[in-house]
Amino acid sequence: MKSFEWTVVDTDIGPLLLAATDEGLVSVVFHADPEVRDRALARVAGRLAAGPVENATGLLAEPIRQLGAYFAGGLREFDLPLDWSLSGGFNRQVLRELAKSVPYGAVVGYGDLAARVGEPGAAQAVGAAMGSNPLPVVVPCHRVVETDGGLGGFGGGLETKRRLLALEGVLPEPLF
Repeated sequence: MKSFEWTVVDTDIGPLLLAATDEGLVSVVFHADPEVRDRALARVAGRLAAGPVENATGLLAEPIRQLGAYFAGGLREFDLPLDWSLSGGFNRQVLRELAKSVPYGAVVGYGDLAARVGEPGAAQAVGAAMGSNPLPVVVPCHRVVETDGGLGGFGGGLETKRRLLALEGVLPEPLF
């Protein structure tokens, strides 16, 4: 049976579950307490038809290092192999465009991102793509906001989105 490696790392936004295949990082999951972790591992295992193995061969060493540097303010662009197995079609197209064209410290509107992939008027579909992002933080769906400046939604919760945008200098740091 195929397998994928996983671990949970503590970050400034709480524990993140990281999972990787031989092709690259395949999943990042917010708020990875034991219950969330177990559900996420079962979901990834089912989607990949593979068994989870806890941090066996070091596939996650570089993602862990880069995430640590990002949260410390020393990394502005991730340079990791990504396994896009958990995303497809329009969602994958939108997520790849986001990763390629919206740099650290910048934001883009849902409608603007839809136009960038040749689907003007598909802002709601872009929102759905952000909600399906299997690689948040690394593929920065926190950088997608409403046209009127509102934060929009976020799978990790709006406070997590605020903290990520503050880290990147888009929003002021919370007072407490």
